[in-house]
Amino acid sequence: MQGIVLCGGKSMRMGTDKALLNTTGITWAQSAINKLSQLPLQVSLSVNEGQYNFYSTAFTNTAVIKDNSSLQLHGPLSGLLSVHLQYPLEDIFILACDMQLMETHMLAELYSLYQTNKDTEAYIFSNDNEPEPLCGIYCAKGLATILKMHQQNNLPRHSMKYMLSQLTVHYMPINDNQKENFTNFNSPADLNEG
Repeated sequence: MQGIVLCGGKSMRMGTDKALLNTTGITWAQSAINKLSQLPLQVSLSVNEGQYNFYSTAFTNTAVIKDNSSLQLHGPLSGLLSVHLQYPLEDIFILACDMQLMETHMLAELYSLYQTNKDTEAYIFSNDNEPEPLCGIYCAKGLATILKMHQQNNLPRHSMKYMLSQLTVHYMPINDNQKENFTNFNSPADLNEG
């Protein structure tokens, strides 16, 4: 299984590359790497083409995978399917770089669910019956299905939630005390609230 930190967003609302923010002594990207590295995973960074050169130099101990332009996709799905193209037989555990309150024990719980239930194509937390697609496990078989749909122009929407609607998914509900773990910091105002 590959562990992937999603860093390729445009960070337009934040005004600067979120993955390179440093609010705890290390960058957000490195914080997410450290969390995923607690599991038995090979961890890489997913970046867009404009980020690739800088990240390849700045993160010398971590593989950096850039979005595959041939997919003609944007957003998290572009990063996920780009990694799938590079590692077509591997399942992928993704974590968005801006989920800075995610705790390692939550990642371990999802990984444990994956290990004990090998019957579905994705393992995703659910928050009030809504999926949290930016922290989850996507199996190679399901990603191959999505990639084929996209290549055949049968994927009308490119959102992560729509993709999940096309897969068999094992959902892990979270409780009220765990909701803050799934906070996405998208703007300077979000940082001030956090």
